[in-house]
Amino acid sequence: MNDVEPDWDAPLTLTLTPTAIFTVLFASADEVHTAWQSCVDSTLVVGENMARDEGSPNYCRLVEQEYEEDGSVGPWHDWCVELRLGEAYLSGHWRVPADARGADWAWSSREAQQAFRQGCLLVGRRVVPGLVLEEVLPPLGPSGAGPTRH
Repeated sequence: MNDVEPDWDAPLTLTLTPTAIFTVLFASADEVHTAWQSCVDSTLVVGENMARDEGSPNYCRLVEQEYEEDGSVGPWHDWCVELRLGEAYLSGHWRVPADARGADWAWSSREAQQAFRQGCLLVGRRVVPGLVLEEVLPPLGPSGAGPTRH
């Protein structure tokens, strides 16, 4: 042990509760929950980013899923931030109907990305913004009708 300062590579110990994590990271989520296994269904995943803690099973991931829900009219899009800390899984979900307006999608996406960035700090990772090239829009229909311009 160094008498001048703590060793920079020495592990630190924190005591966090799911309530504290939900309150800080997932405050704007539509739903939060804990579990002993992941709630993500790999067959529904349309996108995923993951940050892992080296030397432990801990991770933080942002998963986008699309699914049909019983009794709903049409599919849903779900942004799930899942933290695995020790044996526990902590998840926050931001959901919108798949055909929702762009502003709702943008808000949910931003909120989930912010929670992911913050959650990655718990596993010793930092997220930096980047550019992503989206796929080309489908051609206009036979009527030539497309988005209106004004």
